[in-house]
Amino acid sequence: MAEASFDIVSEINRQELTNAVDQTQREIATRFDFKGTKVAIEMNKDEIILIGDDENKLGQLKDVFESKCVKRGISLKALEYGKPEGASGGTQRQKVTFVAGIAPEHAKKIHQLIKDSGLKVRSQSMDNKVRVTGKSKDDLQAVIQLLNKADLPIPLQYNNYR
Repeated sequence: MAEASFDIVSEINRQELTNAVDQTQREIATRFDFKGTKVAIEMNKDEIILIGDDENKLGQLKDVFESKCVKRGISLKALEYGKPEGASGGTQRQKVTFVAGIAPEHAKKIHQLIKDSGLKVRSQSMDNKVRVTGKSKDDLQAVIQLLNKADLPIPLQYNNYR
């Protein structure tokens, strides 16, 4: 019987993230409480920059952005917020970076969860992902359910299921 396998990855859908930023820009342009303020959101290649008049406006912008991300299916665990810092014109700026790939310490925790489950599967780290193989597809499904229930600090997706 052939071995079945799947990959555990942690990545973000860039197109959905772009859509969330665009929707946030549209909403802050039309909201009454943002009229006449210096509130903006900018997207670079590897980060998003939130700009607001003060920490209160920055918090409101963050809430709008997070709600758009949730609607687009982006896990909030994939976003890492930096410290708010002063910017030109008396505004506040906050950088948002994305979690991409499974770090070795998270991979180690995933391996331990799989090993402790007692399922007849093997897991191995490959680059920034974890591959799980086993003879029974039911065991692989059980691993996915186990990892979904575990409260890991990163979002997980499962692909290459064969």
